[in-house]
Amino acid sequence: MSRIGRMPVTIPAGVEVDIDANHITVKGPKGQLSRKFPTEITISREGDVIKLTRPSDAKPHRALHGLSRTLLQNMVTGVTQGYTKNLELAGVGYRAAKQGNKLVLTVGYSHPVEIIPEEGLEIEVPAPNRISVKGIDKEAVGALAAKIRDVRPPEPYKGKGIKYEGEKIRRKVGKTGAKGGS
Repeated sequence: MSRIGRMPVTIPAGVEVDIDANHITVKGPKGQLSRKFPTEITISREGDVIKLTRPSDAKPHRALHGLSRTLLQNMVTGVTQGYTKNLELAGVGYRAAKQGNKLVLTVGYSHPVEIIPEEGLEIEVPAPNRISVKGIDKEAVGALAAKIRDVRPPEPYKGKGIKYEGEKIRRKVGKTGAKGGS
């Protein structure tokens, strides 16, 4: 059986979970999330614990079992603690600023790049070379962070660009200075 799928999801105090067939709504101190789960997975609540079971050991059912349990756990964690993804800007003149609720990036293009976050997501700029994306939906936080990184991904020669905090950039050696001849 799936090691992840068979682990129960514990509901902390202050979190409300509504199960309607395979549509689950989770309400907590930070907000509310809802998601429709696959019909093959059976979801049952026993006190302050939710268990997910699968109908058979077929490969698609095993995959959905672990995925469904992880998605449910991410929903519970999101409404209680929230998620944060941090990015760093590296490069001369590269900076980020916040104007109202939108993020303005100056990263070497002829124009500043503006990014407006979706509803429920928040962007903070604690320093001109740091960006922090916060929200309760792990998937949406990761997608917005990836969208910001895609504006100027880090390049392997000088390491300039926007990267995730702690991301290692594999550096390449540039051209040698040998003069070309015939």
